Amino acid sequence: MEVVEKTKISGAEWEIMRVVWTLKNATSKDISSVLQNKMDWKPATTKTLIGRLVKKGALITENEGNRFIYSAAVSEEAEVKNAAQSILQNVCNRKVGETIADLLSEATLSHDDVALLESILEEKKLTAVDEVPCDCVPGQCTCQHMHG
Repeated sequence: MEVVEKTKISGAEWEIMRVVWTLKNATSKDISSVLQNKMDWKPATTKTLIGRLVKKGALITENEGNRFIYSAAVSEEAEVKNAAQSILQNVCNRKVGETIADLLSEATLSHDDVALLESILEEKKLTAVDEVPCDCVPGQCTCQHMHG
C-alpha cells in the first residue's frame, strides 16, 4: 500500500476511510450501510466524500462490472501519525508536552497502553533537554516575549 504524502483528510472523510480500512475493499453502498446510523448521510453525500478522497489520492477505484470498488491508497497507521504530527506542528514547541499531556488525560487507555507510554517516557528521559526552545516566528506565541 502506497503512502501518500500528508493527505489532508476532513472529519467526514475520516469516517469513510475508517470503513474502507476495516473492510479493505468496499462499494459506496457498503460504506453507506456501515455509516447510516452514525452519520445519517444520504448516499449522494457518501459518494461526494468518496470522490474527494479519490481526488486526494487516499482511495483507489476499481471497476467491477457496473460498480466501483474502493480500497485505501494510504495506510491507517500513516494517516493517524500524520494527523498527530499535524496537531503538534500547530503549537509552539514549548507546548508540545502540555498538549500531549492534555490528550493523554482525556484518553481511555488499557494497562498495555500505559506500559507502552511509560516505556517511551523512560527512553525519552535519556535525551530530554532542560528547556525546549521556541520555534515560532515573532508574534505567533507569547513565550518569545518571556524567553526572547
